[in-house]
Amino acid sequence: MDFSVRIPFVELLGFELHKFEGGEAEITFEPSPDHLNSFDVVHGGASMTLLDVVMAHAARSVEPTMGCVTIEMKTSFMRAAQGPLTAQGKLLHRTATMAFTEGSIFNAAGQLCAHATGTFKFVPRLPVGTGSTRPLNRISTD
Repeated sequence: MDFSVRIPFVELLGFELHKFEGGEAEITFEPSPDHLNSFDVVHGGASMTLLDVVMAHAARSVEPTMGCVTIEMKTSFMRAAQGPLTAQGKLLHRTATMAFTEGSIFNAAGQLCAHATGTFKFVPRLPVGTGSTRPLNRISTD
């Protein structure tokens, strides 16, 4: 399954979308040596990006024509993440403009590696083009 929008950073990391429906999303990640930290486990920033993307997709799965931006995110790391990873995101509650989500990362043995909660704001998609120099002013003050 392809991501519904092009996200260059997600392409760089190699995430693969497997579920995007009904308030749920699932993404897999095969970390390469470039994604590791000095302990030879997945860098926390890569894990947090995976959680951010899976939660945003869980939110967008009920409103796929809209974009969403991260308002806040809290992450807890339970164990070092190694090998192929699966992230699952779930929409917990939504209002007209906000989505409240959770996400979890599991290793190949099914062990929980990290968990996050996140709040996202639904925003209209802006037309963008390659090489656009327009500033990213998507968040309104309403």
